[in-house]
Amino acid sequence: MNHRVRAAVIGAGYLGRFHALKYTQLPEVELVAVVDIEEERARSLASEVRARPLRDAGQLVGIVDIATVAVPTTQHYQVAKVLMEAGVHVLVEKPLAATLEEGEELVELSRSKGTVLQVGHVERFNSTIRELRKRISEPLFAECERISPYPGRGSDVDVILDVMIHDIDLVMDIFQGPPEDLEAVGVPVMTSTFDMVNARLKFPKGKVANLTASRVSSKSFRKIRVFQPDLYLSADCLKGEIQWFMRVKKEGGKAFPSIIGQTIEVPKGDALLEEVKSFLDAVIEGKKPVVDGETGLSSLRVALAIRENVEKNFPEELKRLLAPCEEEG
Repeated sequence: MNHRVRAAVIGAGYLGRFHALKYTQLPEVELVAVVDIEEERARSLASEVRARPLRDAGQLVGIVDIATVAVPTTQHYQVAKVLMEAGVHVLVEKPLAATLEEGEELVELSRSKGTVLQVGHVERFNSTIRELRKRISEPLFAECERISPYPGRGSDVDVILDVMIHDIDLVMDIFQGPPEDLEAVGVPVMTSTFDMVNARLKFPKGKVANLTASRVSSKSFRKIRVFQPDLYLSADCLKGEIQWFMRVKKEGGKAFPSIIGQTIEVPKGDALLEEVKSFLDAVIEGKKPVVDGETGLSSLRVALAIRENVEKNFPEELKRLLAPCEEEG
């Protein structure tokens, strides 16, 4: 591209605002427009970032090169499809889509149109996660806890597609592929979808990941633990801290081994800015996105399998508490 990359953000809500602000920090980007069906919200954010307010993503055709899709999950497919059919490269907030069929169509559309499709699994760009990932070589067991108070948004989907999908993506990256089997349980609390879920994912060669996600806690908690031969790693993503403990064999075959450990303070980074930069690199330099459409689709596939298993295990007499995700607003 010989000109500044022309960008737009569709969805002027909580996440959309952050995406728009990140685009304004990149000199190679011209933020052209902010789109939202609520005119006042579009105008407010557009004024803040000095962009044009629009109501319909279709109005972006011909005036932008890239776009972030930050609308509710149930609208990801229709918005991204309109843009990609017009040759616009898209960064779609996680999850890729609300259904597997929609996700598959977006991935195929990306292939046929030659457009970049990146999925917003922003934890891949978290500085603590990146530092942790450098130290993982032979993972045997991983445990992820992602717990927070109810945010008052994202209720168009359950906690699996809302937040657990981050950890699904991370453990599939750690174990280099999808699980072979899984078992999960969950309960609705604040909404008529599942707000607390625990899933046990079984990977090839006996490797296991245990994931817990809740959006109804009184406090936030975000930890990942990884066990491998002779090494235990624990990352606190809120503190930006990694602890590691290693078994060291003493001289003499019968001597009991000792344990050494260390705490590493990880400098706070800007994960979303790094994600947007990565998207831009994929567009300008033709690089494969860190989380491309296929990768996002794999995470969606596992997330939906977890939901199916939770529903199967949920007591029949309590199913009156549940409603289809689309009914949430």
